[in-house]
Amino acid sequence: MKNSTNKAENITISVDLALDIIKDKISPLHNQQTIILPNALGKTLAEDVISPMNVPVYQNSAMDGYAINSQDIPKQGSASLKNIGSSFAGTPFSGILSSGECIRIMTGAKIPENIDTVIEQEKVTINEDLVTISADIRPGQNVRNIGEDVAKNSVVLAAGQVLGAAQMGVLASLGLASLKVKRQPRVAIFSSGDEIRSIGESLDGSQIYDSNRYTISGMLKDMDVDVIDMGVIPDNKASITNALTEAANEADMIITSGGVSVGDADYIKQCLDELGQTHFNKLHLKPGRPLTFGQINNTHFFGLPGNPVAVMVTFMYFVRPAIKLLMGHKNINLLDLEIPCQTQLRKLPGRTEIQRGILENDPEQGLQVKTTGKQGSGVLSSMSKGNCFIFLDHESESVAVGDKVLVHPFSMF
Repeated sequence: MKNSTNKAENITISVDLALDIIKDKISPLHNQQTIILPNALGKTLAEDVISPMNVPVYQNSAMDGYAINSQDIPKQGSASLKNIGSSFAGTPFSGILSSGECIRIMTGAKIPENIDTVIEQEKVTINEDLVTISADIRPGQNVRNIGEDVAKNSVVLAAGQVLGAAQMGVLASLGLASLKVKRQPRVAIFSSGDEIRSIGESLDGSQIYDSNRYTISGMLKDMDVDVIDMGVIPDNKASITNALTEAANEADMIITSGGVSVGDADYIKQCLDELGQTHFNKLHLKPGRPLTFGQINNTHFFGLPGNPVAVMVTFMYFVRPAIKLLMGHKNINLLDLEIPCQTQLRKLPGRTEIQRGILENDPEQGLQVKTTGKQGSGVLSSMSKGNCFIFLDHESESVAVGDKVLVHPFSMF
């Protein structure tokens, strides 16, 4: 897919437009696989799960107490019923209750067919086998009806749902031993730069360790992806061309770090234009302006900036949603939290700025946010100190202490 005359070159676009382009260019992977339920954590459903049964499968008690027929509730005052048995979870009462009778019942136990109400044990008086009840009982209370949680033939979980512990519990409650999920996206990563060295190697005065690749790898391992780590690629055109070609043949997405600006030795953009195409390569964004998004054949490409903080910002706001789109997730939007800011922030309209913040719960004033301090794109320690991003959109201006700002906790990504 060669495109030698690239219209995206030298055009700086907004964050919103960049996300719209990503959504337009990326479609869910079609491949799926069948796996057993114990291996499903973190996977994405490939198809709707239809319930083969009702849950609960039988009418049962929501309380420890006494099961009665609502017709025995007195109109006023109190009434005494005879306790003729008990029902436990797994050991139900097998008889039939007549008028004026009740049974002891435990939470989760099956309710006899002609019984429709359960009274909490704290609201009755016991005298040998007589149970005295009052008139303030509501008919039908404390009863879990058949299909109340999940109805047979209903959609329990929709395609695109990420399976967490709660979802796995729901599937197990339906007796489902296996299910169809999306296959893992294959993501190839490498760093470029003659100054980059891998950990364990020695440095001279002009070299630095490759932190970005480990940061990207760590963020990818938080997702259900197959990571292809290609290491550090030298800054020469032949090596980068070979690396991109190999990655495009093996992966659904390529992520690189560094080498996407306009320097003489930044060959990634040149190689991308020759092998494929660029959709955009500059954003009105701080940090993260030189973010490149393109593709080589059917493989999507993200060229992240070289600065460590910009790597994390662009990954979390652009790459992570793109991977979710590949996985078939239905919703990739973040939930905006409006929180009073305790730090004065300087900003002019015309670009989006994303600052590292610390979100805290003040006992008297509730949730508050402040910056982590210095916001340079090379200050990686500010990410380890923070627990959220403060998101200042394209049109926003300076923020005074007490003004509300949009906050995205790291846990939301």
